[in-house]
Amino acid sequence: MGRISTLVLIGFGAFFVTLAPLLRFWAAGEIVSAPADQFLISRLEVKDARYFSPQDLKVLTGDLDIIVTTRGDVKEADADRVVWDEATVVNDVTNSRSLIDVTERRSAFDRHSGVGVNCCGTSVHKSPVTIEGQVYKFPFDVRKQTYKVFNATARKAFGATFVREDTVNGLPVYVFEQDVPPTRTETRALPARVLGIAGATGDVRVDRWYDGKTTFWVEPVTGFPVRQEMRRHEVLKTQDGVERSAAFVGTAKMTERTVGELVRKAEESKDRIGLLRDTIPLVLLAVGVVLVLVGVVLGRRPAE
Repeated sequence: MGRISTLVLIGFGAFFVTLAPLLRFWAAGEIVSAPADQFLISRLEVKDARYFSPQDLKVLTGDLDIIVTTRGDVKEADADRVVWDEATVVNDVTNSRSLIDVTERRSAFDRHSGVGVNCCGTSVHKSPVTIEGQVYKFPFDVRKQTYKVFNATARKAFGATFVREDTVNGLPVYVFEQDVPPTRTETRALPARVLGIAGATGDVRVDRWYDGKTTFWVEPVTGFPVRQEMRRHEVLKTQDGVERSAAFVGTAKMTERTVGELVRKAEESKDRIGLLRDTIPLVLLAVGVVLVLVGVVLGRRPAE
C-alpha cells in the first residue's frame, strides 16, 4: 500500500479517535434538548376537590378533569432557548360545570439546562412575570440535591428537594418535593353575604392565599418529569386576615395514560443520549484505533 494510502488510514483513524470524546462529552448534550416544536396534551384528575364557584357563589365539591395543552412557539426559539405556551382548562365532572377555571402561561427556558429565560413575553394569565429556576424540566444528569423550580401559581421559584429514588412504570427516577409557603396570589371583591360576614352589606375585598406541595418524579439522565402530583390549598381571606372560604382545595394527579406517554418520551430521549454518549463514541474510538494501527503496520512494510 502506498504512502498516501497509509497516511489516509492514519488520518481517518486519528479523526475518529478525536471525535469520540467530543461526541461523548459535548455533542450529546447539545443534540438532545427540549424541542422547539413541543406539542403535548396532558390530563390530571382531582378527586373530591372543594372550590369556590363564581357561577354558584358557593363552595362546591366534585371530581375535576384538568386538560393541559403545551405548544412550542417555534418562531421564538433559537439555538439556546425554547418558548412554550400552556393552556389549562378545568372541568367539574361531578356537578357538570365546564370551564370552571381557564389559565394561560407563556414560558421561555434554556433548552439544555431547563433554567428559565426572561424574554419573548413570558407571562401568567397574560400578566408579565419574571421567571427563575427550572421550568418544565430539570437539567441533564440530575443530581440528588435541591433545585429551584418556578411555580406558576405563586409566580416565584421555590426549592424542590431530592427525597428518594423510585420507579415509574419500570423507569428509574428521582423524586423531588417542593413546598410553597402561604402566598397571596389575587385580590378581588365578593358579596359579604356569600362569605357569611354578619352585619356587613355589599361587596368586601378578599385575598386569595395559596400554599401547596408539588412532587416531581424525574428521569435523571434527561431531566424530564414523568409524573407530577400537586396538592393545592387555596383560601379566601378578608383584609383582616380571617379565612372566610375555601378557594380551591384538592390534589391533582396525572392520569396513568399521561404518565405512560411521558415515560415513553423519556425512555426515547434517554436511549438517544446513551447512543450519543456511549455507543457511537465507543465505536468511533475502536474504529479509529484500528485504522491507526493498520496504517502504522502497513507504513512499516518495506516497499515492494
